[in-house]
Amino acid sequence: MLEMADVFRRYGGTYLEMFGDTMLPSHRRAFQDILSCRTPVRGGHIFSCSRCGQQVYAYHSCRNRSCPKCHSRDTETWLQARHAELLPVPYFHVVFTLPMEWRRVVRQHQKSLYSILMKAAAGALIKLAADPHYVGGLIGVMTILHTWTRTLEYHPHVHCLVPAGGVSDDRRWLSARKNYLVPVKALSRLFRGLFKELVARQLPELQMPESARGQDWVVYCKPSVQGVEAVLKYLGRYVHRIAITNSRIVSIDDGNVTFRYQRCGDSTWRTMTLAANEFIRRFLQHVLPRGVHKVRYYGLWAPANRRLLRQVQLLLADEGSAEPSHEARRHNESTPTPKPHGQVCPHCGEGVLICIGRLPANGRAPP
Repeated sequence: MLEMADVFRRYGGTYLEMFGDTMLPSHRRAFQDILSCRTPVRGGHIFSCSRCGQQVYAYHSCRNRSCPKCHSRDTETWLQARHAELLPVPYFHVVFTLPMEWRRVVRQHQKSLYSILMKAAAGALIKLAADPHYVGGLIGVMTILHTWTRTLEYHPHVHCLVPAGGVSDDRRWLSARKNYLVPVKALSRLFRGLFKELVARQLPELQMPESARGQDWVVYCKPSVQGVEAVLKYLGRYVHRIAITNSRIVSIDDGNVTFRYQRCGDSTWRTMTLAANEFIRRFLQHVLPRGVHKVRYYGLWAPANRRLLRQVQLLLADEGSAEPSHEARRHNESTPTPKPHGQVCPHCGEGVLICIGRLPANGRAPP
């Protein structure tokens, strides 16, 4: 299977010659890490099969959050941790998108404006939901930053997971109306106002795009009718995944890269071919600057409200107002068959791989 590292190996030298002097440190680091991921440069371990004795060499991963080969286990760990924070209520999926006119500005000030984007989205939801006409209490908001389209173009927006209800000042749970959280038009205007207010406060010297001042900003909100588990898994893909997976790369030939993509609302796979330099540029523009947190929690899910969250979980559990929590379901389910401690040998398919040594960094395995 072709990999992003193959694109870098074949055409990365040309890209560095042309644009290396202007590359951001985070882009250069991702470039180097992806090239070295699971290669002798990283070092690794030597395993031996308990049955056939065949030795297997496993090199270390780079752990860069933009690498297509890393973080599959991290995603599962993240999902399991979120289950402990869930409330046994329905949920809404809300998406906030910046107008096209803001994209160039955001790219030039990523570290500040990504934070402002998530804060404005969560702030708008919390403020509007606190109105007694809608929820009337403090809601929880989980935000996940997303910067790409399916063709790798730059398109910053935020996905939010929101429980259908909030907690009142006197610690009562107030459920939202069925299939309705807050009015989308009012939410869009509030989001626009908060975003501009935060930009003016934190970056007073920044020139706001004139053409985006009066237009409506796109906000999408709907109940997560698939269930909490499905929504979490959907959002979980954006936590440790990057703009494109290796499986979508079709060919690397004649200075071009061809990859697969799907249009929104269409399950048919299509292909797009880009010049290698353009493909690398599109990929690297989604590498986040160092220190930028892709996932943030606000309102009832904010770290400062952990005690309140636990009180609400106990309150809802006592009321029995919804389906059992994930922990309760897992406790009631039969215990699955335990998996073997080691990985199955890829040669004989029967033995278990046992670690017998380490490979130093830059040390190659024996032939």
